[in-house]
Amino acid sequence: MLQVKYNREEILSVIDKVARKTLAMDLTWEWPCGVAYYGVSRAYQTTGNQEYLNQLVKWVDEYIELGLPDWTVNTCAMGHMLITLYEETGDQKYWDIVMSKIGYIRGSALRFGDQVLQHTVSVSNDFPEQAWADTLFMAAFFLLRVGSKLEDQELIQDALNQYYWHIKYLQDPSTGLWFHGYNHVKQDHMSGLYWGRANAWGAYTMSQVKPLLKEWYLYPQCMDVECSLRDQLAALKLVQTEDGLWRTLLDDEESYEEVSASCGIAAAMVNNGNPLHTKYVQKALKGILENITEDGRVLNVSGGTAVMKDREGYRHIPKAWTQGWGQGLALAFLSDLLK
Repeated sequence: MLQVKYNREEILSVIDKVARKTLAMDLTWEWPCGVAYYGVSRAYQTTGNQEYLNQLVKWVDEYIELGLPDWTVNTCAMGHMLITLYEETGDQKYWDIVMSKIGYIRGSALRFGDQVLQHTVSVSNDFPEQAWADTLFMAAFFLLRVGSKLEDQELIQDALNQYYWHIKYLQDPSTGLWFHGYNHVKQDHMSGLYWGRANAWGAYTMSQVKPLLKEWYLYPQCMDVECSLRDQLAALKLVQTEDGLWRTLLDDEESYEEVSASCGIAAAMVNNGNPLHTKYVQKALKGILENITEDGRVLNVSGGTAVMKDREGYRHIPKAWTQGWGQGLALAFLSDLLK
């Protein structure tokens, strides 16, 4: 069991600042909001602060009235928060939207190979037969949450199939680290670089599998998830910086320290629960808290990032702005730590 030292009241105060700043942002029904509001819903579950839930309900109800967008892999990230709203309010309209997203993933989302979800950011075929680590958070983890809630074996198996193939396509067996994307047409990893946030998407979502499945050991793919996460975290601890963070390119000392990746990776270590990771989580906590302002902004979060062509592309993604995914992953980390 991890033995991280922290002041509970201080962490609760930081969660409140970040949650309030997040809820004050003008986010739209897209993946940045999906990750942000996932974090707010985790903060609500951890703190019991009803104001967080009330503001989520108010925002969603207004958006429903104005009209929802078409579904893509990325917009399915909004389903995470809707699960929480349904569980807490019992309002069927939230669950109906959840199941609409599930219907899209199962019925019309683009797939390739062994039924692997192609990453989609619009209704167009933007990235033909490409697997991105992002898909695990936006869609596969969402599928698994719904499948486990409904005890629907088809949904669970589909979700685990996504985990299995994303591990096969994206994890480098020689290092344990994850590439950002895989091009099935060209059979390559494109730029072939270890992007920090891709590793966070992989690690964080894999750390959620065993808690969601009551008899996880009866699913053969869960053994792959367990071993993949074990090897990935063993590699990630070696590239943590002295400041307790991880870089936007993990093994590139010329790339900047990036806080959203650091939050996701540290949260995965918390959820995995290996006591030998205590010192790495302790360092990460210090580094992350130093990057959260008094008004709740999470600093040094890289902008939205496609699979870039080269190192320079990743190094020059701006990090000056407050981003929904940075807010949400910080809330997830801090909430998981208190849990």
